[in-house]
Amino acid sequence: MRKTLFSIFLVFTITLSGQGRKFFESGEVQMKNAVEKINLTYANDLPFVEVSINGKMYNFLLDTGAPTVISTQVYKELNLKKKYEGKVKDSQKNKQNQIFTELPEMIIDQVIFKNIGAIVMDLSVSELGCFKVDGIIGANQMSKLFWRINYSENLIEATTDLSQFDYKDYDLVIPFESKAQKTPVIETRILDKKVELTFDTGFSGRMKVFDTTYNAKKVKKAIKTFGTNAVGAYGAGKPAVSYIFRTDKIALGNKEFVNEIIQTGNSSLIGNDFFKNYMFILDWEHSKIYMKQIQEKYSEMESFGFGYRFIDTKPVVTYVFQEEKIPLKIGDSIVSINNVDLDHLDKVSSCYYFINRVERNNKIIDVAVRRDSKIISFKLEKKLYLQD
Repeated sequence: MRKTLFSIFLVFTITLSGQGRKFFESGEVQMKNAVEKINLTYANDLPFVEVSINGKMYNFLLDTGAPTVISTQVYKELNLKKKYEGKVKDSQKNKQNQIFTELPEMIIDQVIFKNIGAIVMDLSVSELGCFKVDGIIGANQMSKLFWRINYSENLIEATTDLSQFDYKDYDLVIPFESKAQKTPVIETRILDKKVELTFDTGFSGRMKVFDTTYNAKKVKKAIKTFGTNAVGAYGAGKPAVSYIFRTDKIALGNKEFVNEIIQTGNSSLIGNDFFKNYMFILDWEHSKIYMKQIQEKYSEMESFGFGYRFIDTKPVVTYVFQEEKIPLKIGDSIVSINNVDLDHLDKVSSCYYFINRVERNNKIIDVAVRRDSKIISFKLEKKLYLQD
């Protein structure tokens, strides 16, 4: 599959204290039918569902890498009460003090969740605001049911009885451990090192491992990068050197995968760019994920060699391939791409271009940037990297 690194990856993994984990074990779920079908919107490599609270519809991210979250706005609208406050750490190791509350009820189609522990967070900040997310359905609530998910058909099915799902032809079976807030974690080996990958539907990328996993002596082909290529719940991490490489093989459950493209960083994750090729069932009772391939795409990567974020409505280069003679530099303010003015955007238009990248379907682009009060123009060609 061709993965164009034209943008950052959104990662919503959240780490809780012991008190927070106990708080999220509360709650119950009710269903009217043996299997409930839930409408899913899969957009920008992230899954969203509509949630009804007190008769009003909200947009929630379905995220196995996080606990359940509601926005500050929803918290105020419902006049909920604070249970306590605690420290929360996101995937980029940013920490903040957050309110923990209890949501009396929320309904996803015909699935009713009651007395739900939730973190209250400002979901209007940074790139999160562009998705207009009102909350997150986290692993702590998802673990109360069995889920069958098919991104290609925008469909989720939920049940309390695994036998309702016929999964005999799901030939990929991956065991996992539930850690923290019931987040599924898969154990494997990459570059002869033990690696724990969070099975994270809130991660739009493919595979990512901690920087310490990387070993240049065991890698045939790699790209050295610098900058920020991920955003957590509280914003971006600090600019750093990272690598993109192919691994000879990686075992996931009972199958082995070869020539996977993996990126290093400060998280260890497997995400939707991998999952979307499968229909999969999440089984917390037996700690297994069952997967059936529905499309086969070879892992390839195309890129112009840089990535950018919108900071205060301004697109700024935050990520570059090193040793590739990429003329752009970290901190360059992008004035235009292919003569599309990106220098005079408001919040709405900057969100539009964050989601609908100007360069996405182009092989060659003209980029104008502002550097040291000067406007400099470059022509860049998209390249295919890490070919066999």
